[in-house]
Amino acid sequence: MTSSLTHLEKLIAFPSVSRDSNLDLIGYVKDVLSGLGIASILVHNEDGRKANLWATIGPADTPGVVLSGHTDVVPVEGQAWTSDPFHLTRRDGNLYGRGSADMKGFIACCLAMAERAVTAPLKSPIHFAFSYDEEIGCVGVRRLLDLLKDAPIRPRLCIVGEPTLMQAVTAHKGKLGFRVTAHGLEAHSSLAPIGVNAIYMAADLIAAIRTLQKDIAERGARDGDYEVAYTTLHVGKMQGGEVMNIVPNRCTFDFEIRYLPEENEHAIVNRIKAAAETVAASYRDVFAQARFEFMDLQSYPAMNTPVDSEAVKFVHALTGGNSTGKITFGTEGGLFQKVLGTPAVVCGPGNIAVAHKPDEYVSEAQMAACDRMLARLVEKLSA
Repeated sequence: MTSSLTHLEKLIAFPSVSRDSNLDLIGYVKDVLSGLGIASILVHNEDGRKANLWATIGPADTPGVVLSGHTDVVPVEGQAWTSDPFHLTRRDGNLYGRGSADMKGFIACCLAMAERAVTAPLKSPIHFAFSYDEEIGCVGVRRLLDLLKDAPIRPRLCIVGEPTLMQAVTAHKGKLGFRVTAHGLEAHSSLAPIGVNAIYMAADLIAAIRTLQKDIAERGARDGDYEVAYTTLHVGKMQGGEVMNIVPNRCTFDFEIRYLPEENEHAIVNRIKAAAETVAASYRDVFAQARFEFMDLQSYPAMNTPVDSEAVKFVHALTGGNSTGKITFGTEGGLFQKVLGTPAVVCGPGNIAVAHKPDEYVSEAQMAACDRMLARLVEKLSA
């Protein structure tokens, strides 16, 4: 049998950064499965340069378990790696390489498990859902879910193999991202009062967002199981103006909302848009067309699976653990819940603390633990 570590070495060698194609990696996965007699369905993006892969092992006429993983990774430029990020390096029990933890380690374990599953007397199927462009907002899997939502039988459980140190994670925050453009009126800076400074407009709205953040932190929903217990608002990028002696007529900034599952995120957006209108109106005595435009950048829903649910009990039976956790970063689990109504649990090898960093790694011990979990999955679905 081909080990998960051998598969991981192959997967790391594909530089499947989100900006680039993932088809070489998907082709490798498809070939591995085809060699085991497992058919794959590819769901491509608009230009055909990327694809999701969906494959089923076992009977297709009964609800099964989805193993969800993304094939894309974040860039390595500007990072001080001590080894080639796209060549698996073994050192002191750790396996270094871009995507080793996030999350090619899990996919490698899935491929190794497939050799065992294909000969097992499965009573319920195991599905592989390997996606593209997760790192830029859970983009690719949506095309796959659009296909699956029309299927006559939907999965009973989704295990998302993001790095959780093999702990069962039951919830994470959702995210909304926006680009805001302030439209003012240009003027010579010596006559600044006859213009409307778009940077000032943007700054005023950012100040309103910060005030709203303080209100949410003090009086909004709270959940102490998260590292940050409340919904957060964050401005991450701002750009405006051309030269110092022109009053700028345009300024943009990007902001995000990372919201608790129980939060009404749309109400927060409405409050920000109302603040934008108030700010713009304060400049209209000088420029009647002063305004803000909002553009959606990215979004994914929160995930929230009850800790006493059958889905969580099932994953605990696979891992041998009994603890649960909640994470601040997002996964595709919320989309499986929202689109398919499939309960999701996040559980996979590795530590998110080393993801996206130079010298990202997953330990051999974590890979072995994931191999054991998936072996138990085959056993339970064959019982």
